Amino acid sequence: MSAVSDSLEPGAPYPLGATYDGCGVNFAVFSANATRIDLCLFDRKGRREVARHRLPEYTDEVWHGYLPGASPGLLYGYRAFGPHDPHEGHRFNPHKLLIDPYARELTGELRWTDALFGYRLNSPRTDLSFDRRDSASAMPKCRVIAPHVHWPDDHRPNIPPEDVIVMEAHLKGLSMRHPDMPPAIRGTFQALSHPRIVEHLTKLGVTTLELLPLQAFVTDRFLIERGVTNYWGYNTLAFFAPHPAYMGRGETEDFRAAIRALHAAGIEVVMDVVYNHTCEGNELGPTLCYRGLDNASYYRLVPEDERHYINDTGCGNTLDLSHPRVLQMVLDSLRHWAGAFNIDGFRFDLATILGRESYGYDQNSGFLDALMQDPILRTRKLIAEPWDPGPGGYQVGNFPPGFHEWNDRFRDTTRRFWREDERQQGDMATRLSGSGDIFDHRGRRAWTSVNFVTAHDGFTLMDTVSYETRHNEANREDNLDGAQDNHTRNWGVEGPTDDATIIEKRDRIRRAMMATLLLAHGTPMFLAGDEFGQTQNGNNNAYCQDNDLSWLDWSLTQTPRGQDMQDFVARLTLLRREHPSLRAQRYMHGRHAPLPDLPDIAWFNAAGQPMSVDNWNEGGQPPLGLRRAIEDGDSVDITYMILNPGDAEASCALPPPAGTWRLLLDSARPRHTEPEDPATELHSLTVAAHSVLLLQLDPATITRKSENG
Repeated sequence: MSAVSDSLEPGAPYPLGATYDGCGVNFAVFSANATRIDLCLFDRKGRREVARHRLPEYTDEVWHGYLPGASPGLLYGYRAFGPHDPHEGHRFNPHKLLIDPYARELTGELRWTDALFGYRLNSPRTDLSFDRRDSASAMPKCRVIAPHVHWPDDHRPNIPPEDVIVMEAHLKGLSMRHPDMPPAIRGTFQALSHPRIVEHLTKLGVTTLELLPLQAFVTDRFLIERGVTNYWGYNTLAFFAPHPAYMGRGETEDFRAAIRALHAAGIEVVMDVVYNHTCEGNELGPTLCYRGLDNASYYRLVPEDERHYINDTGCGNTLDLSHPRVLQMVLDSLRHWAGAFNIDGFRFDLATILGRESYGYDQNSGFLDALMQDPILRTRKLIAEPWDPGPGGYQVGNFPPGFHEWNDRFRDTTRRFWREDERQQGDMATRLSGSGDIFDHRGRRAWTSVNFVTAHDGFTLMDTVSYETRHNEANREDNLDGAQDNHTRNWGVEGPTDDATIIEKRDRIRRAMMATLLLAHGTPMFLAGDEFGQTQNGNNNAYCQDNDLSWLDWSLTQTPRGQDMQDFVARLTLLRREHPSLRAQRYMHGRHAPLPDLPDIAWFNAAGQPMSVDNWNEGGQPPLGLRRAIEDGDSVDITYMILNPGDAEASCALPPPAGTWRLLLDSARPRHTEPEDPATELHSLTVAAHSVLLLQLDPATITRKSENG
């Protein structure tokens, strides 16, 4: 390798970022308003600036230059010159070292000092003042990497959408407390593909692992001062770089290897991505990257008051995806993860913001149109969190065809139904059938609805049946953070108890809610740890708890309760795979009849009769029956699900047609055992309190008789 040149050649404005070509590195960075940008080079440890070069060319608002002899491993950053006029939206300060927005890898930690801010923190003029201290020593550095290695033998599983079963998990939390995990790799990408993790996912029947943010993120200074940290990672610094703390050995290849191992096991990997805001906060935040490179282009600023930021995210700033270069950056980032790492899909945090134009949310916005037309990205699973704190932010059901959407109405209805709220049967029926009232338009399929009862944001499943109020004291926010109304019930005692009756009831309701989730039409998603009883001690906003409170307690898998719940979840996922009627692609409306006088979907009361208007409006907690039928090759798969949310057992007659029924599941019994006579012509049966039954009807034994006969 030749020596690194002491001057820059013109280079090219594309591609953006630092690109190694075998002979040197091309640097290209966008800024429409800078007057000059310097490239700063650092020693191997990133502690000392060893060279500084002015980028010599400016083409189409891109500053660029080529450094002959440079190679992978080179550490660098930028300094941007331009107007410092906050009232006009400009906050250039060349004393601040800046991250390359397209950096593929970061090295070193951000160390909080006053020098990271573009203004004097103690000045009476606050952000209108100007700070001349150099921030380089406190900043992570960008590292030039070699072009990624192509693995032709790594094939994405491409799970059909109707077959998907999602587990949402935190990369670090998965492995930190696992007893079989080597301590050196806990909390890293290497741990993700450890045989014990893969085995656990496979046994549960998980097809798709959805991971909380993996892009490089920052812990806010106020959290550190409060003695906590940013555990979840929704505070992105670099959209192209893996979070350094997850890299363990410092090897980006570890992430590729983990994905490859999961793919080999038939498991997809979906990344939770945060393109709605950055870690730079509002006008009082630090200058780390985008603010210093071109504040007026990267962020949405208040019209007529460009000193301040539009804060539709609740995080201080909002990225301006209506700007073509910002839109390009986000799409390039997604293509990077899809191409360089073979990622199977993306879950978009606060996705409404991504579709918001200056006039409001538009499902035909520039970003959503570009995403759905992209030849690479449109082949990935795209999941929207369809809400944000901004005006008109709740957009569940209003994303374009091709998107999955988180469905919080499924969560709330399921919790209300099983905590014995009255008159929930109508809403529960709608949620079980895929929430067609929300999503059944424009040819969207039943899998559009991502059904969940728990997620990272909120109570775990165990805590949902153990606490009625939040207990977030560990967050050091005076227990004022997190949702107040969680639609939960503790069944007599707040928190842990030794009362066997309460324990049995809580376990039964956990199983009933999990059965509701996995037997409903739509895409089921459950939170990692719910399958063995993970608790956060009532904390429903554990975003800053990077400790035993959030890390999965694998010792619970060895307890009788934990083993029972794992077996139960595995049984549910098996039933879902075996029975097409439980995972229909299309919405069922009762207008199609797979067999004569047998509509594809029908609802029944405890007497086995079709639900009447009075039944739908009945008080108390009456049982609810759901029969579904769907063609399965040359046969018809017919299942009947009975939900009894009440506190007493109920005698339930089976609906027509008469035939031979087989009991597939009784959630009152954690471990499934085949009945002595597994296939009998049942007419009625007793359903335990707070439980779900699932039966299968043999179509060959049907006694022909109309529904109303």
